[in-house]
Amino acid sequence: MATVSSNQAKEQSSFLTKKLLPWTLYALILVTLLHFYLNTLSFPPSPQPQLLHSLNSHSSPHSPPPSDDEKGEDTSCDYFNGKWVRDKRGPLYNGTTCGTIKENQNCITHGRPDMGYLYWRWKPNECHLPRFDPLAFLNLVRNKHLAFVGDSMARNQLESLLCMLTTASSSTLLYNNDSNKFRRWHFASHNVSVSLYWSPFLVKGVEKSNGGPDHNELYLDHVDERWGADIGEMSLIVLSIGHWFLHPAVYYEGGLVLGCHYCPGLNHTEIGFYDVLRKALRSTLNGIVDRRGGKGGSDGVGVIVTTFSPAHFEGEWDKAGACPKTRPYGKEEKKVEGMDAEMREIEMKEVEAAKVKAKGIGGFRLEALDVTKLALLRPDGHPGPYMYPFPFSNGAQERVQNDCVHWCLPGPIDTWNEIFLQILKKWEEQHRTEE
Repeated sequence: MATVSSNQAKEQSSFLTKKLLPWTLYALILVTLLHFYLNTLSFPPSPQPQLLHSLNSHSSPHSPPPSDDEKGEDTSCDYFNGKWVRDKRGPLYNGTTCGTIKENQNCITHGRPDMGYLYWRWKPNECHLPRFDPLAFLNLVRNKHLAFVGDSMARNQLESLLCMLTTASSSTLLYNNDSNKFRRWHFASHNVSVSLYWSPFLVKGVEKSNGGPDHNELYLDHVDERWGADIGEMSLIVLSIGHWFLHPAVYYEGGLVLGCHYCPGLNHTEIGFYDVLRKALRSTLNGIVDRRGGKGGSDGVGVIVTTFSPAHFEGEWDKAGACPKTRPYGKEEKKVEGMDAEMREIEMKEVEAAKVKAKGIGGFRLEALDVTKLALLRPDGHPGPYMYPFPFSNGAQERVQNDCVHWCLPGPIDTWNEIFLQILKKWEEQHRTEE
């Protein structure tokens, strides 16, 4: 009898174990999932929810309602000194919804695994920078021709703007020539044309090629007519140069060789590139003032000079240099210095000098988009190895080329255009008071 009771007890114990074990496992899994969910709520893993909101909301197709700290605007504020702070909302668009992103900057579709770089916004010290409003931008440039002129950073900024504008209105590509170097889009809803002009020096230049000399040639007293010929039809011009001046080059002025930069064996005087950058930008701004500044009124022109955007290579760019950081620098963690500071200072001074030249000319606006500091603080915003699709899909590579100059789209460069919009609003306010 005792033996039977013992066997029954063992069978009951075994039955309870089999019955309870699955529920115990389910409970553990549930606790784990709940822990993961609660720890990710405060920092969204991807931009998809924000994107879907911006596309599907009938009341506000371009952005969610502003947060309390963004209500109200002050277009007279200094937007260029501040810090990067976390932003739960993420960008207006992603790499799959915007068809104009250059492939090398499409970090999301190229498999970049970390999404944290998308969830930061720029917070100026003295005011709040509002989220980009594509309809407000399009209304301000209605019936106008906006031209981005310069190097690949000009293209990077243009593609960022197009991606944000197309969340509110569709565009049509009207023109494409020379490997995407010269393109034009049209927003029929507002009769707005947006163009890209490849001109890495702004002045006349002959770029080095495989079949020619191993240096660039710059003619510092002549505007590049590949874009200069169209100045008369441009309402807004965004200029961006800098990085191409680091390459070997021979410089001409007044038909004579002025000197060169890194040209061993050519028997020219080495003069570096700082003064050359100054001369090139001066010739460009003077050329715009001379060709358009005197027209005044509704035929006037607005000019934006986007300042130098620093690179973030850790090591030599051509020797496996990389930009592996995944978060911004703190406000006081990094200072603008060395070459970055020199390039920025030259550009800022030339803008101020051109303002003096254009003083009293009606309908002429000129402003520096001083992004150098806020760009310096974003080492995490570059494509890095994801300039190529899934660079580690076959395992670790001994050497992968990194892009630590251009910016992921979406990414920090979207902020350039948020400030650009505030400049346009300020100009509009000034125009109303002058009438």
